[in-house]
Amino acid sequence: MAGKSKNQIKFVVSPKIDIGSTKKYCRFKKMGFKYVDYKDPDFLMRFINEQGKILPRRITGNSLKWQRRVSQSIKRARQIGLLPYVADNLK
Repeated sequence: MAGKSKNQIKFVVSPKIDIGSTKKYCRFKKMGFKYVDYKDPDFLMRFINEQGKILPRRITGNSLKWQRRVSQSIKRARQIGLLPYVADNLK
């Protein structure tokens, strides 16, 4: 790793999601969401990594109920072609 600067490090996890020592919370409960829209790929991109895999609850901080809804929405968006199943450098 000699010679690599901090700017060249690629994140496997989306840097938008805080993984620090702060307490995790479900953003859906906090903001009062009613449902997850599968037709909004920009929003769903926050919950998948660069390879196109769905991020787990321990990283996103979602509750079990909302993680199921997010994963179902991602799968629906993939099926109708809004999100890819597998991708290199997706973000």
